Amino acid sequence: MYNKVLPPTWLRFLLIVLLILGVFFRFVNLDRKIYWYDETFTSLRIFGYTMSEVVEQVCNGKEVGVEDLQKYQHPTSEKTLTDTLKSLAVEDPQHPPLYYVITRFWVQWFGSSVAVIRSFSALSSLLVFPCIYWLCLELFDSSLVGWVAIALVAVSPFHVLYAQEAREYSLWTSTILLSSATLLRAMRLKTKLSWAMYAVSMVLGLYTFVFSALVTIAHGIYVVATEKFRFTKTVIAYLLASLLGFLAFTPWLLVIIINFAQAQNTTRWTSDKVSQLTLMKNWIINLSYFFIDFGYDLGSYEHEPKLKILTKLLIPFILILVGYSISFLCLKTPKRVWLFVLTLIGVTALPLTIPDLILGGVRSQTPRYLIPFYLGIQLAVAYLLATQIIPISVNIWKQKLWQVVMVVLLTSGVLSCVSSSEAKTWWLKYQNIYTPQVVDIINKSSQPLVMSSCQGSWSLLADKFSLIDQIDPKVRFELINESKVPQIPNNFRDVFLYNPSHNSYLEAVRSKLENEQNYKIEENIYPKKLQLWKLVKK
Repeated sequence: MYNKVLPPTWLRFLLIVLLILGVFFRFVNLDRKIYWYDETFTSLRIFGYTMSEVVEQVCNGKEVGVEDLQKYQHPTSEKTLTDTLKSLAVEDPQHPPLYYVITRFWVQWFGSSVAVIRSFSALSSLLVFPCIYWLCLELFDSSLVGWVAIALVAVSPFHVLYAQEAREYSLWTSTILLSSATLLRAMRLKTKLSWAMYAVSMVLGLYTFVFSALVTIAHGIYVVATEKFRFTKTVIAYLLASLLGFLAFTPWLLVIIINFAQAQNTTRWTSDKVSQLTLMKNWIINLSYFFIDFGYDLGSYEHEPKLKILTKLLIPFILILVGYSISFLCLKTPKRVWLFVLTLIGVTALPLTIPDLILGGVRSQTPRYLIPFYLGIQLAVAYLLATQIIPISVNIWKQKLWQVVMVVLLTSGVLSCVSSSEAKTWWLKYQNIYTPQVVDIINKSSQPLVMSSCQGSWSLLADKFSLIDQIDPKVRFELINESKVPQIPNNFRDVFLYNPSHNSYLEAVRSKLENEQNYKIEENIYPKKLQLWKLVKK
């Protein structure tokens, strides 16, 4: 009964304003936040460099300047598209090349600044709006649900953050929604062209992020269950489209298989052990990021206690809302609707959650890996709100209550986006939360030298190349092998040791510097969390 309902005037105005705000938040201050660890790898890959050659060229104990390091984050005629593909294949095979290839052409046309590189993600995030609207038309046959879903996504703090991230996750979000919409269209029209469109959308997803395979499996379970586990023409069409899609992905699948050991090495952090209580706590926090995000655990609450109170109040509210939305969807919609949402939620989340619970790991507490899961939840919430805020089979008081709920939810999203838009870092840049403070300290020094081990140097330089533009040109770096203790030149007034990769190295440096070079490490000048120490003459 909701498919022909037009939103009331006030709601149409609100939805248009939210859409405009969503576009604005995706492009405002694109270069403000630090260009963190993952993003510097994006630049490294799109410009055709490998980590090994960078380490070989600069991690040799010789003094280098900012300009010597910046070249690895900018294009050069020496590196071609082939080098981009080779860099990914050899060192990051788990990242398919579509996003990196397109971004390479993008920066060749428009420049290689931080804002330009991130602008492609911002633009690709705009595709989410028509894709989620189309999906809602196919799934719910309701433009109202589609507009509410657009509003939720437009001011979702999570989607806005990743729209400003030089990574593939905004593009992946769009391909998830596109493949889902084309699947439902193909099942409805049952034409060869519609199934071919689904196959193409699946290929785009697979070449954007490998976890698109989970989305395709979820689609398959949905098709088979909808067809009552019979070998119908629809099931055959799905199997043929999927086969074509996976055949098209075979070249990169072979790359992953050949370099599987490297992929495992690069992603070994996902096996880090955490307690189940911590894991579940992080699940709840991550879920809240799609609706409210004032910088949890960033220290921003120290001066804004009201934000802490507001967050504590709204997180339980969000959990209740999500649970009720899913149950409401299952009770009020036909099987073809709720089954699609549940398979999208369950099939894409369980393969990450179960290993974490049984074997240990942090796969399921990495929210970017669970984007299909969260999209399913947002679809359920959009359906609940859309069907409860209009005067059809809903009494006036209940209608007003849900209108208040929707306004609170969307207002929280807007305020969260305002809060994060002015920040220099945020929770998703977890490895570089304190980098802005480190740079401020170094910049205020006169004649500074920053020393670090080879691994540590990448944490300071390759991980944080956006900050190299903010570091004063007077700053020099000495990147050293961990097995050797550096010889400190005499022409620097301020010498820093930054982020050694392990404490034993720090102890070796301390002993060698004290005994041979008459230096000592002052440990209590800066907070330990900064991983920055000052070296002073005795």
